[in-house]
Amino acid sequence: MYEVTVEDSFAAGHYLRNYRGKCENPHGHNYKVRVTLRGAELDKAGLLLDFKDLKEVMKRVIDRLDHQMLNEIEPFTVLNPSAENLARYFYEQANTRLKTVTSGRVNVKDVTIWETDATTALYTE
Repeated sequence: MYEVTVEDSFAAGHYLRNYRGKCENPHGHNYKVRVTLRGAELDKAGLLLDFKDLKEVMKRVIDRLDHQMLNEIEPFTVLNPSAENLARYFYEQANTRLKTVTSGRVNVKDVTIWETDATTALYTE
């Protein structure tokens, strides 16, 4: 099995519903996101997926969220925009795009979201 990983970042605001404490108030983070892909077969060039192609997959999601109030963007109008839910959102969005781009040859292994330099949430299936 092969794996490739790319990291990127974005800034966004959010607040947590059904939470008591500072995070119930609107605030922002400089998020970092790491997406790791896996697959058993390389393409004709000997790549699982070109890093630039993975960056493009991530960019589609990041561009939707960057410098936005997450609570105002679907699915976070209902779903709490926690780091855990953001990790799952990136996982699902990237996997959907990869199925089209690679005909199912490559899948997302996991996604890690850094809310701060010292706090992360990981989603995998």
